[in-house]
Amino acid sequence: MLGSPGIIWFVLWVLVPAYTIVAVSMGYVSDSMLPVPEWNPLYWNVETLTTVFREMRPGGTFSRVVTNTVIYVACAMALCVLVGYPVAYYIAKQAGRWKALLIVLLTIPFWTSYLMRMLAWIGLLATDGYVNRLLVGVGLLDNPYGWLEGHGFVVVIALAYGYLPYFILPLLASLDRIDDRLIDAAKDLGMNRLWTFLRVILPLSAMPLVTASTVVLLPMCGDYYTTTLMSGSPSTAMIGNQIQILAQGGPQQNVGASMALLLQITLILLLSFYLYASSKTNRTAAPV
Repeated sequence: MLGSPGIIWFVLWVLVPAYTIVAVSMGYVSDSMLPVPEWNPLYWNVETLTTVFREMRPGGTFSRVVTNTVIYVACAMALCVLVGYPVAYYIAKQAGRWKALLIVLLTIPFWTSYLMRMLAWIGLLATDGYVNRLLVGVGLLDNPYGWLEGHGFVVVIALAYGYLPYFILPLLASLDRIDDRLIDAAKDLGMNRLWTFLRVILPLSAMPLVTASTVVLLPMCGDYYTTTLMSGSPSTAMIGNQIQILAQGGPQQNVGASMALLLQITLILLLSFYLYASSKTNRTAAPV
């Protein structure tokens, strides 16, 4: 009984929308060029789904957005690790009395919507924005640079910036649970700071790193507004942008639903692998 509200919420706002995407993807297009969902699995039509899958492979119509998504997400994840891990480790193990204050500062981005934070970047990177003013003023640039004119690296930086707090907080919580006595024992055995990190801290933080990466990987893959705001160029479009265009209306809504379904399946497989690896690690670490 206590779980009924949660189950009802899950069914209404997760399972029903997910099944709707499947029904539209497996449906048909009417004579008036409107998508007709097929709710009965016995009459599902997989032709659109298989066609979209072929077009998402190398050389296909949608291969560019798939390639962009993979490259941008991988680069943004690398930035999150390079920036987020040292920050999380410092707060967890080195911050001392400043720990509470630093955690509060980390939560400040959650007080503002993701969209508003991206809009703030537009003000910074615009042709007459503060970044160009600074770079021109100190002589690093002769003329203002078009940061928002379809550059993939700007999209990567914006993705990393937007999702970095979601990466740091779960990683911080996990690193904070590492027993300090293990670190002290490594030092007592003669290990310096580098070897203590490589032989003790890094192995213990492997699964927390996977957990934090999973938290940001899933929304990154479906992100579309970051690319729209920071570039707006078709050359930097991601899968989310393509789904948005196809799903806005017209006769290709079933194509957009098929692409969304394939993206969901891919993310479910990645999440399943994470859950399997996590449970396997927990079983291995469990006391006999």
